[in-house]
Amino acid sequence: MNKELTYIDLFAGAGGLSEGFIRAGYKPVAHVEFDQAACFSLKTRLAYHYLKANNQIKIYTDYLKGKINREELYSQIPEEIISSVFNKTIGADNEFIFNEIEKLTKNKEVDLIIGGPPCQAYSLVGRARDENGMKNDKRNFLYFQYYNFLKKYNPKVFVFENVPGLLSARKGEYYKNMCNLFARAGYTTKHFKLEANHFGVLQNRKRILIIGYKKELNITLPDFENFRSNLTSEVNSIFSDLPKLQAGEGIDKYVEYSGKTNNWLENAHVRNGLDILTQHVARPHTIQDKEIYHIAVKKWNENHNRLDYNDLEDRLKTHKNRHSFFDRFKVVAADIPYSHTVVAHIAKDGHYYIHPDIEQNRSISVREAARLQSFPDDYYFEGVKEGANRTAAFKQIGNAVPPLMAYEIAQKIKELLCQIN
Repeated sequence: MNKELTYIDLFAGAGGLSEGFIRAGYKPVAHVEFDQAACFSLKTRLAYHYLKANNQIKIYTDYLKGKINREELYSQIPEEIISSVFNKTIGADNEFIFNEIEKLTKNKEVDLIIGGPPCQAYSLVGRARDENGMKNDKRNFLYFQYYNFLKKYNPKVFVFENVPGLLSARKGEYYKNMCNLFARAGYTTKHFKLEANHFGVLQNRKRILIIGYKKELNITLPDFENFRSNLTSEVNSIFSDLPKLQAGEGIDKYVEYSGKTNNWLENAHVRNGLDILTQHVARPHTIQDKEIYHIAVKKWNENHNRLDYNDLEDRLKTHKNRHSFFDRFKVVAADIPYSHTVVAHIAKDGHYYIHPDIEQNRSISVREAARLQSFPDDYYFEGVKEGANRTAAFKQIGNAVPPLMAYEIAQKIKELLCQIN
């Protein structure tokens, strides 16, 4: 198979999964995402890839340096590329999405559908926090919409990513129904339990990958569960070349690196050669929070012990709930092979993501969180309005699929499709 493989990305978020597939040589037909800020991030990333492929990367670097604005950046990109990102709701807007994708494909086949519905309805934490265990959450049934797209475009393969809780939600009923539905669409499915750190990501991120392929295809799926990348390091690799910040400091566009690159940053495609650092911005903190952060980092540095919230002095304990979430303050330890999981809650506060440098005494910056997710430094996370939007960026990063993991998955599936005559 020599032709360029094409895909549609559903529930695309900021494009972490898509980034891996583009890096592996696939061509996106369309991205569908309901979050407006994430859609701008997708458009900006598509602009990057177009300009890079056409030897016009200076236009993008001018954007990262703040020399041109977002509208000026997009004006340099073919309209069909920018308009291939649909800020629509899958389900409610399917007719519009189908009509627009038809204009883009011109009735040519789509090789893959990738993406995964929002995971909150399946996550163990989400179910624990909801008084009804998320039973009435409409997001439980978004796989029906995934099925509708499979029926419409009949791709050879689909890639469905989600949280491990999908397998146990409603005692496995959702997963069973999902597989039965996909079978009705003509697909054989298999799930894999993945850990992002096995793919070179410096983060303990557990995920479920469901691969479906047309029943008539004579293929054998790779053993994704036993994949092990040769790319390993310690978490300090993401901090070593970045300027030191205090809480509330940082520049959105742009600042220079303070140190040299390292093997992990280069081989993980985090530092791609542009050497333009953006979004290394830290949120402000109260005096009380910074005192707690200092205690948490000191405990780790001295004894490799985590802070138990109940061990704090009473004057520092302001949360009423002291019987759960004892580790609500947690250091992103630099001297271990991977960090704990980055989740969207990082957009609300940084208590669970304390920087390991006691002198900086803050939570991690937007760029540091992006690096934990293995996003390239030239990946810019947009807000609805142009300009710095720390909260929107953190949310997009926390919800994303690590591009490094996505790339390895995309490579394996590409090898698979090349076996088809």
